[in-house]
Amino acid sequence: MSIIRFFGAGLFQSLLPTRLEGERVMMRPPEPRDWSAWAALRARSRSFLTPWEPAWPADTLTRDSFTRRIRRQMAEWRDDLTYSFLTFERDSGTLVGGLGLGNIRRGVSQTATIGYWVGEPFARRGYTAEAVRLVLDYAFDELDLHRVEASCLPNNQASRALLEKLGFSCEGSARGYLRIEGVWRDHLIFARLKEDRHGRCDR
Repeated sequence: MSIIRFFGAGLFQSLLPTRLEGERVMMRPPEPRDWSAWAALRARSRSFLTPWEPAWPADTLTRDSFTRRIRRQMAEWRDDLTYSFLTFERDSGTLVGGLGLGNIRRGVSQTATIGYWVGEPFARRGYTAEAVRLVLDYAFDELDLHRVEASCLPNNQASRALLEKLGFSCEGSARGYLRIEGVWRDHLIFARLKEDRHGRCDR
């Protein structure tokens, strides 16, 4: 993995400077120019994604909503609260998904929560696994976090298998943890510590 920092003249480049590159994917913060590809992929993947996500607002795919989302993410990035990325196929530049490292707690905690999504045409092709690996390295090396948590619905076998493959340990179940499609749902809670990084994720 290479972490490339760049500072251009543009507002978004100057405030959101991080770009992560792996063998097959490239990750960077979202920009206004990404709206069309993002909205198209999310719309195409709606039935694939909605069983695992909070209910989508009526305007979720509009340009205005996307612009507001970016503004909020910029502020959260600046304040060390959330680091949001889009995931692209490295060679073609095609958008394949997204990932967020949020709920960052500093002080004696040094903890964050990771969440991710992939468009249906790109599922089960290894893109998400590589994206999570890149962001874990960024979290532990660049942000100096000690713990990264994740959650998934008990019946989300694909997400559960991904987390276990990447060295996350299941720590139990949280009742009514997130509201998914309007219903408070129990979730499995996973975590990976900085000192776990040479475990099975890297083999």
